[in-house]
Amino acid sequence: MRPLILASASPRRRELLAQAGFTFEVRAADIDETRHAGEQPMDYVRRLALEKAQAIAARNPGAVVLGADTTVVLEGEVLNKPVDRDDAERMLRLLSGRTHQVHTGLAVVGGSGHQSHVETTDVVFRAIAEEELTAYLASGDPMDKAGAYGIQGYAARWIPRIEGDYFNVVGLPLAAVVRLLGTVSSEYGER
Repeated sequence: MRPLILASASPRRRELLAQAGFTFEVRAADIDETRHAGEQPMDYVRRLALEKAQAIAARNPGAVVLGADTTVVLEGEVLNKPVDRDDAERMLRLLSGRTHQVHTGLAVVGGSGHQSHVETTDVVFRAIAEEELTAYLASGDPMDKAGAYGIQGYAARWIPRIEGDYFNVVGLPLAAVVRLLGTVSSEYGER
């Protein structure tokens, strides 16, 4: 069986892929993640996922490489990882009491070529109380997450409803990953 490589440093993606029963290596791709002028959010995450997978595949011939990238979008504004505490606060205030989308771009390179997919989930936030916002910002938790929150942690208290794949919001839509892997390599697809 050809090795499976996850081209991501995300601990959440690593945990999810392991929980789904995959055996894999982790090799983070070092690429420029700057969004191109006029690039739509779904095109942006698809491109980054493919560039990550291609970068790792170029150094690991014969492997099947999975790349992923997630972003949060509110009314057309892309909310990536915050640059500092003030940026995290700005994002959370924007999300408070509103519905936004989480897009995860997936790309698999290897076997019979490459395939990509974007999974989208709508996430509903209730209004965030000031004391909750202050506590969350003080925890440092928002700093390494797109949109400055993780659905699987403290911020879950603000999310009464989602429409779509929960695991997409965590960072890796597993059902879509399995389908995509199967299009490139029968070794890793649905059984």
